[in-house]
Amino acid sequence: MTRTALVTGAAGGLGALAARRLAAAAWDVVAVDADAEGLARTALRSPNMHVRTCDVTDPGAVADVVAMAGSVQRVVHASAVPPAGPTLEQPPDEVERALRTGVLGAVNVVRATLPGMLERGSGELILCPAHPEPDVPDGPAPASMTTASMTTASMATGSMITAAVAAYADALFAEHGGRGVTIRCCAAPPGVAPRLVLDAVDRSLARPAAEVRVTPAPGLRRLLPARAARGAAAGGFAPR
Repeated sequence: MTRTALVTGAAGGLGALAARRLAAAAWDVVAVDADAEGLARTALRSPNMHVRTCDVTDPGAVADVVAMAGSVQRVVHASAVPPAGPTLEQPPDEVERALRTGVLGAVNVVRATLPGMLERGSGELILCPAHPEPDVPDGPAPASMTTASMTTASMATGSMITAAVAAYADALFAEHGGRGVTIRCCAAPPGVAPRLVLDAVDRSLARPAAEVRVTPAPGLRRLLPARAARGAAAGGFAPR
């Protein structure tokens, strides 16, 4: 039986890696992003991956993509548009765009996919509200890439998005837990390789359904100041 996965933010970073992993595991993958060129790179040499250009902040567009995809067994929402620059210098319109993509985008994706999963009594809904930057390598960072440049732009806005989406995931589980759909909210501070985030997600799917929140263990974090790491852990995500 063909399994279908919907992956948003699939043009780069964690979303692209998630789409490639699922395709390699013989899932039928619907890869979604507003970046058509990035989607084409993600889908290269993956015949079972289908790309759909879509802005997740548009509920109608998201609903259309889901309607074309059919029954979706797994959703990985990884769309993110982090604003650039120090927190107090980020243009308000960029902050708003980041919040709309990360928070409203999650709501739109959930509303388009979760009802069908609940009706079927099965499925996996994985929300990744604040994932690593697409250009963060899995190995040592280049000398030109400082810790400050890795964390400044994403810590404040990313923390807001993570907190909002995590609370949303908790509410979804409180209302719909026990109905066959696994709900996870996975967040990682800047500096954690996307593969480690996805590994943590995979491990979490084997644990009790009530463990909604998941993040890589602190020991896996790279390029993150100790103070920022402690702050991220204090945000309510236990290492898994």
